[in-house]
Amino acid sequence: MNNLPQTTQHRLQRIPQIPSVWEGDRRSVAGLRGRIPGNPEQEECIIWVDGSQGVVRAMDVTPSDAGPEAVVRTLLRAIETPHSPAQPARPQKIVVRNRELQFFLRGALQSLDISIDYAPDLPLIDQLFRSFEAVEDTRPPALPVDYEPLLIQTAHEVAEAAPWDILADYDIISVEFNRWGIDTLYCCAMGMSGDEYGLLLYRSLESLKQFRQAALEETSSHLLEQAFLAQDCWFLNFEFTEDLDEYDDDFDEEDEDTEGELTLPRYGSIHPYEGIRPFLDEEEAKIVYYAIQAFLRFFERNKISLTDEIIDKIQKYHRFTDMSEKGEPKMINLKVSTLPELTAELLEGLEREEDEENKVKFPLGDDLIPDNSFLSLGVIPWSTLEQLQHNPKTYYPSHQAIPKGEGMPVVVVQTSRPKAKQMIQTLQEAGNLQGVCFNPGEDPWEELMYDLGLLQTGDNSLFIFGEFMQDDPEHQQARKKWDQRCQQTGGYCGLVVAMGVTGGSRGNPTLKDMLAVFEAQYLEPKALAMGILQLMPESEFD
Repeated sequence: MNNLPQTTQHRLQRIPQIPSVWEGDRRSVAGLRGRIPGNPEQEECIIWVDGSQGVVRAMDVTPSDAGPEAVVRTLLRAIETPHSPAQPARPQKIVVRNRELQFFLRGALQSLDISIDYAPDLPLIDQLFRSFEAVEDTRPPALPVDYEPLLIQTAHEVAEAAPWDILADYDIISVEFNRWGIDTLYCCAMGMSGDEYGLLLYRSLESLKQFRQAALEETSSHLLEQAFLAQDCWFLNFEFTEDLDEYDDDFDEEDEDTEGELTLPRYGSIHPYEGIRPFLDEEEAKIVYYAIQAFLRFFERNKISLTDEIIDKIQKYHRFTDMSEKGEPKMINLKVSTLPELTAELLEGLEREEDEENKVKFPLGDDLIPDNSFLSLGVIPWSTLEQLQHNPKTYYPSHQAIPKGEGMPVVVVQTSRPKAKQMIQTLQEAGNLQGVCFNPGEDPWEELMYDLGLLQTGDNSLFIFGEFMQDDPEHQQARKKWDQRCQQTGGYCGLVVAMGVTGGSRGNPTLKDMLAVFEAQYLEPKALAMGILQLMPESEFD
């Protein structure tokens, strides 16, 4: 057995000891499927409870084959960094119900002056897990008993019809109810892109449009998730699985030949106030059942017309027998229609977004700025710029501006003379400088936000000249001055390429150090239409 390092022992010994008894145990989480993520069959919950205060000090989920070291790790967290409102403390006694664990803890904690006892029962932990199971038992079923077989069969019919093979996600089909508190549902088939398969039943046209607009505009994973959760719809989703045995009750064996093994239907609801709810109540189940059945009838009977590149207006009524009401069955009429005008509107937005994306035809380059360069944001007085303009080897105009403000705002790149010459040549070959932009960027792994400094050349190439932390006070101040100066000049700005990075003028190049001044226009991020750029990790196997 490995003993705790002496430094750890000393640190724990300095934590005050309190007259309390803690219970500790590890138990299977197989009965808590809805509460514990992952694979409950192969995981255990390690828990430490303060019996004197009646609080859970620490809890972890760990693989069932993890050794007793995992119990010690959770215990040390319970001592040093317990769950609120508990404070760091060492107990006088620990009680466990496993003899082997008792002996292991005695060896591991022998320097901490903690008594480790055995008891066949742990009342607090037993009560806690009983309450977990009671909560799990009260969770509503995914589908109401009366509608479960109908909705499972309906999911089977949707998978077999595969409407996503014909309908794109912008080919919206409306189902008018005018009953049960529902006016119209807007059906969207997902799957033509090969990402997700299923049906969305939007409860409002506004929600459908808002989500599609947000999905087109947002590139940040966090903002996309927010847009997703802001939808107002019911859903039927399918997943892919390689093991169909578990779902034989839901799908016949003949369906295993379905391309891609499309299985495991899930019904639920999404709403801005509820988030994702993975179950339907009886009232919802009835509405979803008839809506999908009406959609399927309409789809099957008009399949040829729906394959047209431009789908015309089609409107049909479908009658169903409502068996949910007591007494004599009632007939209900549902009007199902294509929505060509809405499809055209959604397509226009999609094409407009594609056009914006096509404006930038080249990837970002990071090889323009020489290594070990000194970068800064500054300003060139108009008088200094006038002197540079008289030297054709120094001045590379691309815009004409009327002098306003204190001078021309510039990005200054100071490097060695040979590297500066090479950078100037690269810019000349790319059509000189066209624009300067600060585009937002994020590192999703570290949850950091950046300002990415970009240079756009005449051939529409883009080069990164700097990565600046958005919350850096110095950068914030420099950006504020830069924006103010660009506003004064109407966006007129430039790039200074200078030598002398190792000399006395480092960070403040003199007139003789400036080898080139490229004029440009300041660009707002929306002009490049790239959204928030994400920093992706490089693979060591590339």
